[in-house]
Amino acid sequence: MGANMSRRWLSSGHTVFGYARTKATVDGLVSDGGLSGGSTSLSDLVAKLDQPRVLWLMVPAASVDATLEQLMPLLASGDVVIDGGSSDGSVEIIKRYADRLSYWVSEPDRGHADAINKGFAHTSGEIMAWINSSDVYLPWTLRTVAAVFRDVPQAQWVMGVPSYLNNAHAVTNIHPTLRNRYDFLASDRCTMQQESVFWRRSLWDACGAGLSAEFSLACDHELWMRFFEKAPLFHVDSLLASFRPHLDGRGRVEGAEYRRETRMTWEEHRRRASSRDLRRAAAIRACNSRMGRAARMSLRALGMASWDSAPRIVFDHAVQRWTVG
Repeated sequence: MGANMSRRWLSSGHTVFGYARTKATVDGLVSDGGLSGGSTSLSDLVAKLDQPRVLWLMVPAASVDATLEQLMPLLASGDVVIDGGSSDGSVEIIKRYADRLSYWVSEPDRGHADAINKGFAHTSGEIMAWINSSDVYLPWTLRTVAAVFRDVPQAQWVMGVPSYLNNAHAVTNIHPTLRNRYDFLASDRCTMQQESVFWRRSLWDACGAGLSAEFSLACDHELWMRFFEKAPLFHVDSLLASFRPHLDGRGRVEGAEYRRETRMTWEEHRRRASSRDLRRAAAIRACNSRMGRAARMSLRALGMASWDSAPRIVFDHAVQRWTVG
């Protein structure tokens, strides 16, 4: 389990160092591509990591206290420890070293949304996003996103071109889409590739600074509905992340529940919408035929339906900047 998680992190562009008591175990994982490097010494392991460090422990219950006793003195200001509500001696050990940590907590979370909210509450960056364990950021993702927000200050949130990966980590499909709030008001079947979405902290704060813990699967969809009420979505003409389908993914295993939750968020979004916006959504719904979609694109291109915009951000090679195209 630990090696599989390490490989997922590595495939997402992270550097992963591991600790084991035997050199053969560490060397075997490194040679097999399961780790970037490793050590049989906790002090040596911590020294290999740049701050702020993220440390994840998987040890037998009987060894937790002994491992923490070795690890905690090695941590420093800026490091964070999150404990999932342990009932052993972990909390007492962490408390002894609390003054050298920037933050620590020991409590169970209430699911996916609550865990993400806890993490965001202890961050201060201007650009925000999250990614699930099986999905992947691309080598250029973070640099591109930072440049997009720098060059296009009016963009409050953006989405890259949706794409899919196979098990060999190759991009197999891309699905360019240009959607706006009216598409999402028109149909409860509209979705977005969550891992390709990035936003400014000011928008997050304006929309309540949190995911709704009411939704165990569609908390992202509910957040997008709130974002749409505050700002238009900008579409970046670049791949920014890839979704990796797998048979035991929650969206596949619990598909009926996900659809129920997206329907709930859609209905609530429509209840908050004005009658004018609902009329516009009805017009979009009427364009769902092939001819209707072509007519809609033509009206967009001619600027004859300015409210039905889906702003695109493209790279201008002449000036070497991202611009609204």
